[in-house]
Amino acid sequence: MVLPLLTAVHRRSIIIALITVSCVCYFMTVSPEDGYSSSKILSPEQLDSMGVLGIAQMSEALLDLAPPAESKPSHPHDPSIPRRANATLVMLARNSDLDGVVSSVEQLEAKFNRKFNYPWVFLNDEPFSYDFKRRVKVLTDADVSFGLIPRETWVQPPWIDEERARKGRNMLMKEGVIYGGSVSYRNMCRFNSGFFFHHELLTPYKWYWRVEPDVRFYCDLEYDPFVFMEDHDKIYGFTISMPEWKPTITSLWSAVKEFISDHPEYVSPNNSMDFISDDAGDTYNMCHFWSNFEIADMDFWRGEAYTKFFDYLENTGGFYYERWGDAPIHSIAAALFTRKDQLHFFKDIGYKHAEFAHCPQGRQWREGHCSCNPNDNFDFAQNSCLRHFMRLDDWMFG
Repeated sequence: MVLPLLTAVHRRSIIIALITVSCVCYFMTVSPEDGYSSSKILSPEQLDSMGVLGIAQMSEALLDLAPPAESKPSHPHDPSIPRRANATLVMLARNSDLDGVVSSVEQLEAKFNRKFNYPWVFLNDEPFSYDFKRRVKVLTDADVSFGLIPRETWVQPPWIDEERARKGRNMLMKEGVIYGGSVSYRNMCRFNSGFFFHHELLTPYKWYWRVEPDVRFYCDLEYDPFVFMEDHDKIYGFTISMPEWKPTITSLWSAVKEFISDHPEYVSPNNSMDFISDDAGDTYNMCHFWSNFEIADMDFWRGEAYTKFFDYLENTGGFYYERWGDAPIHSIAAALFTRKDQLHFFKDIGYKHAEFAHCPQGRQWREGHCSCNPNDNFDFAQNSCLRHFMRLDDWMFG
């Protein structure tokens, strides 16, 4: 007897049945040791919506059902594992940054995090794509979380006078200032200045290491910088410092002086005013820590002094009427509201962003197996602010 040809409906029904069996078998074989305590099976509606799938698409569907990296269980404390700080690696990125994100994560994992396994948090003002998540998760064994930035902490506030803001943007564009006309860049600077550390994915953590797409990490890091910061009572760590573009912050220092005049109680008696001013605070010398690399204590940003400082600056509208960056905001606050011995120059971490690089020297370059050219080093370039940091009495002990 000759069997009739299968119709498209019959073929689809058979494939759906095969997928169902595959899903059941897949999740029944995952053991409790792998961290999955319950099965998850596609609903009939989900299966029906797939239609006729190829093998590759079926595999991708099965992978997408697996519990995300952020749901990995924590393992019982193993005394043989070195102490870790309550810390995370954090990156603000968009889906279009994927190649640069992969490059940065791959390097930092190889140079540091493969040994220490700190979790990653990725933030975006739009939902991350499936491909972004898939390609990032495969790079690390650590927990990975992907978060959406709340609109109210990202977009230009409605009380900003848009006509005044537009005039400010046009002026900076005429002067050739980078990102002078960009509203999204201003959104990012404002978010990094006052909101990132309150994001729900970051509130469980105290310490963070800020990582950017398309950066370079040159040296092996055999110790834990978070634990170092914690054990030595540090607040803020950096690798590169430079002056800010003066046209972008024309009224910032006036606002800072007004704030510290109203709130002298927040200024540390042993502060780092000499890093940010050459005349005891009368004027700002534009020096700041380049904040695309930061290892810092989020509890400092969440504290009373910084919270009131940011709120004061926020109410001036300077993030949008000018182009206030998070780097000078963070740097001024860290310089004024902490002791100078609580700032740390990570001279042993080789790092490069855009054309600016810090390459360790001498013994630290050799012991770190650094791939950077020791001569490609911004530390003592003409427009570097490291010499301003070095004139602080305690810099060498940081």
